[in-house]
Amino acid sequence: MTNFFKTKIGRLRIIGYLEGITLLILVFIAVPMKYYFDNPTLSKTLGPIHGAIFLLFLFNALSVGVEQNWKFKTTTWKVILACFIPFGTFYIDNKILRKLQEIA
Repeated sequence: MTNFFKTKIGRLRIIGYLEGITLLILVFIAVPMKYYFDNPTLSKTLGPIHGAIFLLFLFNALSVGVEQNWKFKTTTWKVILACFIPFGTFYIDNKILRKLQEIA
């Protein structure tokens, strides 16, 4: 796990996991609590946190892409698109980021 923190790609992977996990909690716990149990507390708390992590992933993806000289047409757009697709950060981590970190 310490290897994750040593590189920017590793940190981007962690942010991606956090983005995906907060989305899972929102979709499967917070939203049902809000609409079925009339308790919006978790969604009010976790919504902004997820939004901040989403933006952090987006900005870090752009930063890492520039620093690593990723070609926009082959890598950068896929990583950026991943955070707009539900659970896409898990997929992009498995298909692109993990491999890039192993190379670095």
